Amino acid sequence: MRPQPFLLTDTAFAALGAGRPDSDTLDTLRRAQLSRTLLLLREIRRRLPHTPAWYSRLTTAAPDEANRLIADPMTALWAAQALRAGNEATNHDLPQPGLPLTATAQDQILGVRVEDSSSVRHGLGLPPSAPLTTAERDHWQRCLDGAWQILASRHRPAAEMLAAVLKVIVPVRPDPAAEGISATSSEAFGAVAMSSPAGPAALAVGLLHETQHSVLNATNLLFDLVRPGGGPGYSPWRDDPRPASGVLHGTYAYLAVTRFWRTERTAGGGSGRAAEFEFARWRVAVAEAAELLIGGGELTEAGARFVAALLDEVRPWLAEPVEPEIERLATLARTDHRLRWRLRNLTVAPDDTAELAAAWRAGRPAPAVTSVLAPGTGRALENSPRLRLVRSLVKGQDAGQDEFAADGDAACVRGDDGAALRAYEMGLEKERDHDLTWAGLALVSPRPALRSRPEVVKAAAMAAPEAPVDALADWLSG
Repeated sequence: MRPQPFLLTDTAFAALGAGRPDSDTLDTLRRAQLSRTLLLLREIRRRLPHTPAWYSRLTTAAPDEANRLIADPMTALWAAQALRAGNEATNHDLPQPGLPLTATAQDQILGVRVEDSSSVRHGLGLPPSAPLTTAERDHWQRCLDGAWQILASRHRPAAEMLAAVLKVIVPVRPDPAAEGISATSSEAFGAVAMSSPAGPAALAVGLLHETQHSVLNATNLLFDLVRPGGGPGYSPWRDDPRPASGVLHGTYAYLAVTRFWRTERTAGGGSGRAAEFEFARWRVAVAEAAELLIGGGELTEAGARFVAALLDEVRPWLAEPVEPEIERLATLARTDHRLRWRLRNLTVAPDDTAELAAAWRAGRPAPAVTSVLAPGTGRALENSPRLRLVRSLVKGQDAGQDEFAADGDAACVRGDDGAALRAYEMGLEKERDHDLTWAGLALVSPRPALRSRPEVVKAAAMAAPEAPVDALADWLSG
């Protein structure tokens, strides 16, 4: 019998790109993943001269149980790890199941396993936590109950997708520099790694975000969406440079996040302004990232169709009215991220920096210089004290009440650009090599060079320390 290809209609593919896959599409993705796992298991078995325990377990189990084991995301992850590790690992048995958690709301059931001791859980890319205590397990259950109530009652299509895809949660150690961390693996469809959630809403968003990654990973198994070989660039949701494939993943995940907050901002429950801020912030970021992907030339024909459907989904959201103060803060957060990203990841070559300093000292016009990616900046999740102040202000708290807030940051977030400008300029007089202060100055400065290329102004200021920063910025703006 000839193998049958996995096919999606144009309509189903467009709905998948828009983040609204139907049950038939999800079933196609799931069957494709099952086929991949079977191929991995066959290759592992082929390499062994004897019958391993895991093979006997699969071939002697009842059909339903064997299918369940083969379709399990941790089996797929184990198989991929075993093939990489060689014959010693391929003799090991399949991973044993972890702790079951179930949540029920609005006649919808979510059943998952918490894998806190499986030997393969490291393969999801983040350091796993220690086995959960009873109190920690209870916290996960309470958060899951609350998250599922939110999703099943107000986000029914998303809840249905989650119930069809999500099977495993791997608790991981928190990152002190981030509010919460999570990850998926292309080798474990339906498994997510997450740090302990702050509450039900945070868990709901995290599960939606990571399930989108899982769906896109499965889509990539069937369709090449991005051409290989492209270089890294700006990503609105990370502090490090990302290739086009990574930007696509972020865009697709944040499409689901934006849709969640779009609904939550009018749902009541006390999250209205905070939800509106997240919606206003991410709708623009998703649309801009999609436009850059389409115009960047790195998408395949299928990838271009996929992202076009995504953009068609988010574009009407840009016209939806948002409270002006919330829109200001959302724009501030997006701009702050882009400025900090440039200062962290872009640099000016030493020869160009020297030319800038020489031209300044000689009274010549500023020469044209090119910013390039700095080597080895490394992986980094978003981390901004100004964003924390913005969220405090959105919740109705005074941004100046934070005892750790810099004077410039508090003034900037309040909208007092004059006071913020003076504070940032004073800060740079004391320490010129401080990217957070440079980004703050660029946020409130009227000088175009600071807003568009802060890394060039900083490079010139470091090379010519005798020059006033505002004069250098005027010179480079001209």
